[in-house]
Amino acid sequence: MGILDALSEMCPSLRTRRRIKKRPQLTTVEMKVRIDCEGCERRIRKALHGLHGVTGVEVVPKQSKVAVTGYIDDPAKVMRRVARKTGKRVEPWPYVPYDVVPHPYAPGAYDKKAPPGYVRNVVADPNAAPLARASSTEVKYTSAFSDDNPNAACAIM
Repeated sequence: MGILDALSEMCPSLRTRRRIKKRPQLTTVEMKVRIDCEGCERRIRKALHGLHGVTGVEVVPKQSKVAVTGYIDDPAKVMRRVARKTGKRVEPWPYVPYDVVPHPYAPGAYDKKAPPGYVRNVVADPNAAPLARASSTEVKYTSAFSDDNPNAACAIM
């Protein structure tokens, strides 16, 4: 044991403590970017290639979707980088699979511009959520005549 170690034990202010930074979790950032040609796709890949923490970039031109996978601590930073480097408008991916929404053809959920099999995420939208959620009476009627419970329909009749 050296002199410095002995002094550091006596004086707590001399101790050096390293702060351990938490590494961000593996996340996927999905965004909607209009992709017209292969050049646009290449520009988006090039903009995200040098970003710290990015492990993979998936571009789907038909859906105008960009999915970035990696150890990203701020999704808004990724979106700002794409917008700045490409000059295109970037927004978070607004669609979810239509199986997730209780009423996919409600006025707020159905979108003609959505890719096949997707609708708008109206569960998170407070204005359109009441239209897309099932009421308690609807749930009662649909569960009464369900294939899962064939005896319930006989009890009602």
